Amino acid sequence: MNTEETPQDPRLRLVHQLRAVTVEFDLLAAGFAARHGLHPTDLRALIALLDAARAERPMTPGRLGERLHLNSAGTTTLIDRLERLGLVRRERDTTDRRRVLLTVEPRAVDLGWSFFGPAIGTLLTAMDAFTPEELGTVERFLGAMTTATDTARTNAAASSGT
Repeated sequence: MNTEETPQDPRLRLVHQLRAVTVEFDLLAAGFAARHGLHPTDLRALIALLDAARAERPMTPGRLGERLHLNSAGTTTLIDRLERLGLVRRERDTTDRRRVLLTVEPRAVDLGWSFFGPAIGTLLTAMDAFTPEELGTVERFLGAMTTATDTARTNAAASSGT
């Protein structure tokens, strides 16, 4: 902490609140993973695949491995496991048959909604207390925090040689 930052600094209070939200989401995710016999990496993979589908960006095994920081063998093992569980499937790209795309199975979506749907509803209800302008500010803030966290993680990995 530099000399300009004090415990009363509102930025630090926000950092602590972000950490608290992260811990709560991690606990929620751990409960889902445990209930369905998933490893935390399995859940992160499903989230990455769902995010890619929502953004209409095809996901290949290579992109998934990059996103999760896994090597090729680890990515293959992960996809094999999720496929055996009936949560994802591999499909040939219709425009380039050499390329394999990953798709989340409806069963995975149903499991996710049955568990996370009530939590999402609670979050949406809490958001009702804010104006659209305030929510826009929060969205920009969270985007900036996501980028800053990614930068911090990348820098930490580079400095540790991993």
